Amino acid sequence: APDTPVIDQAYSKLSNSITVEWRAVPGATNYMLTAQDGDSFVETIVKNSPGTMTGLKPATLYRITVRSINSGGKSQPSPFRKVKTVLAAPILSIHSPSCDSIAVSWKSVPMAAGFSVSLMRSDGLGRMLKKNTTNTSLIFKNLDPGTLYTIKAYAWNANGMPGDDFTYNQRTSPNAPVDVKVAFNSGALRAVVSWMPTEGALTYSVTVSSGLLELRCNTSSASCTVPSLQCSSEYYISVTAYNDAGSSKPTDAVSLKTIPCAPVNISIEEDEPGHLLVSWSSISFGHYYVVFVKSDDGLEVHCNTSNTQCHFQSDCGFTYFISVFAYNKAGQSPLGDVFNYTTAPCCPSDFRAVFTSSDTVRVTWAAVRGADLYETRAAGGSDVVLCRDTATACTLSALQCSTAYNISVYSFSEARGSSASCAPHYVPTAPCSPEIKNISKEGLSVISVQWQSNNEEATYVVTARGEAGLWHCTSTRNSCTLMELPCGSAFTVSAIARSPAGQSLPSYSVPLETAPCCPNDLILTQVTQSVTNISWSVGMGAHTYVVTLESPKGQAKCHTLQNYCLLGCITCGTNYTVSLRAISETGLTSSCTYQGYSSSACCPSGVKLYRLSNNGIRVFWRASDETINYNADLHGSKGNFSCTPSSGLSHCDITEIHCGDVYTVVVAPVTDKGPKLTFCPKKIYS
Repeated sequence: APDTPVIDQAYSKLSNSITVEWRAVPGATNYMLTAQDGDSFVETIVKNSPGTMTGLKPATLYRITVRSINSGGKSQPSPFRKVKTVLAAPILSIHSPSCDSIAVSWKSVPMAAGFSVSLMRSDGLGRMLKKNTTNTSLIFKNLDPGTLYTIKAYAWNANGMPGDDFTYNQRTSPNAPVDVKVAFNSGALRAVVSWMPTEGALTYSVTVSSGLLELRCNTSSASCTVPSLQCSSEYYISVTAYNDAGSSKPTDAVSLKTIPCAPVNISIEEDEPGHLLVSWSSISFGHYYVVFVKSDDGLEVHCNTSNTQCHFQSDCGFTYFISVFAYNKAGQSPLGDVFNYTTAPCCPSDFRAVFTSSDTVRVTWAAVRGADLYETRAAGGSDVVLCRDTATACTLSALQCSTAYNISVYSFSEARGSSASCAPHYVPTAPCSPEIKNISKEGLSVISVQWQSNNEEATYVVTARGEAGLWHCTSTRNSCTLMELPCGSAFTVSAIARSPAGQSLPSYSVPLETAPCCPNDLILTQVTQSVTNISWSVGMGAHTYVVTLESPKGQAKCHTLQNYCLLGCITCGTNYTVSLRAISETGLTSSCTYQGYSSSACCPSGVKLYRLSNNGIRVFWRASDETINYNADLHGSKGNFSCTPSSGLSHCDITEIHCGDVYTVVVAPVTDKGPKLTFCPKKIYS
């Protein structure tokens, strides 16, 4: 057998192999390389040095030996060397999340302390980007869209020894196309979409969407034709670029509004005499409309409008041919249906309405061409009154009061029917009669009258009629006040309503009686010391009277049919308040107040007479009040005498009376005004 070889060096450059170098042994034809890891080992036969063993495990420590071989056998194993395989290369997962970035990720590599990832354009342009990390992912940003890049990555161990590397080519996704333009063919209802090509894009997809409808067009060129579009639709068009890395973001949607559809639901009517109204349903994306109207005499007119109706002058009895087109910026709608319309007979003219009574109006008009029959219709609120006749006059009766009637006269013909667009005439009826609900007294000679009425904008006049004359009040509401009505008078009150349409019938009359008048004059005369006579002038409308004299000492009252009264129980020397109530036959009362009344001072008591010398008499009495002055009078057949004492005295002397006569002596209080009191007691002196 050959000699034993000696290993010069053994090393690992790949994670699954170790390379061994040794000095050649003379006579050896082959060499056996052995890598042992514990109980397992790998053997490899090579011709000469160096030799490489593969199929090893990454990051694993091996005992390496070499044996020389020839035809005589194998040598002894060489002294071993310990060699550790390098780290395995990280397995990369690479994609382009956006047009300017590439994301790299990998699974953790055993025994790896860090990773190194480098990136460079595959065409060699630009500089290389390199990143070291202890993570298992990273992102390269600010890259060129649609460009092919080469990515290389390896792991290193705690000693900084690099392991296997992994190389991968990845292209960034393309940028979104720019300058998207849409050319619409209105006649063919198709659109040609074009754009500027974008770097690195292989194909393009055009998306045309409208609501739930979505159309697609795929192409490798920079334009695409989208057929079979619908009228009156708005489409949103976007373009997306694709390559093997993925897709770009869709471009901002470009709005395309197609031509409007032909107008539908076209209706033709005469909204008023001489005016033809053509209307239709609004069409989506119709900016304006053109209506062509051609009459059977060859004259054609048109109307340009942004609304959904057009008015045309028309003559009664003509036939018109009508077509409607819708327009927008994309163009004109297709031709729709063509309609013909024959106008109705002319509307009656020279309309006149004359009221023959409050609820009856006679309507007349002039005859019109082509009319076989006339219908008069009066509509007011829920009330409709009809009249049909071949004559040019009609009488409408039983109309409601305070109602605005629209009276229309329609002419009928066999060819068309009625002139339904004839303008109505506003004819209001007179107001309804008000109903008096309440009459109340607001004050002296002031009466408030309230009524109920359903009239609008009516003026009400209330009249009180009686023998004393007429009184009026006016209001636009539901009440008014009659002022300065005379007392003690009877009236009948009624109300009417007035408006520009006329005057209502009067309401039912309501009787009204004013309170009786207070007597103008009231006279009080004291008959005796405790009895007073009261008389007064007659109060108009008064049937009975209640007279009351009242003081803190008591009250005296009488109720009488006459215009006078005797009141007893009067206290002398007392101030009384005087009141009188005048009462009518129906019980209406007027409270009257007069000037206060003071009863006369009390008569003195204990009157005595004493004879004096020289034919004189001294009269004594007891005064009821020291502040009262008294006067003594003597009446005899031969003469009358009187005396008045000084203030505060209760006697006075009368001299030179005639002897042999009989005298009547009366002592009475002195009054400020008026006659002397005659009801004090008399004394006879002989």
